[in-house]
Amino acid sequence: MINIILYVVLGLVAGILSGLIGIGGGVIIVPALIFIFGLSQHQAQGTTLALLVPPIGILAAWHYYSQGYVNMRIAAFIGIGFILGGLLGAKYATGMSNVFLEKIFGTAMILIGLKMLLAK
Repeated sequence: MINIILYVVLGLVAGILSGLIGIGGGVIIVPALIFIFGLSQHQAQGTTLALLVPPIGILAAWHYYSQGYVNMRIAAFIGIGFILGGLLGAKYATGMSNVFLEKIFGTAMILIGLKMLLAK
């Protein structure tokens, strides 16, 4: 049960950041699935593609699914949070200045990049 809640929270955070600064959910979700939930890189990518499927990722997600790298349960719960989070992030973003949004975006990219580069 705790993982279900954490998956929804991950979707909410990723959705807020996506709506707020326009970064793809995969930029947040893939590293979180690897570092917090212990999925492999392949599993994290496949599961993220599955939750973001309509319509652009369908073929890529299907390929990952056919190779056994998609966890539909995780994808569904993160997707629930992502829907609400995207709306909340967009609402906040439209009230912020362009300069402030650029700073948030740049900070997010640096932190995510450092985490991925320093992974063991």
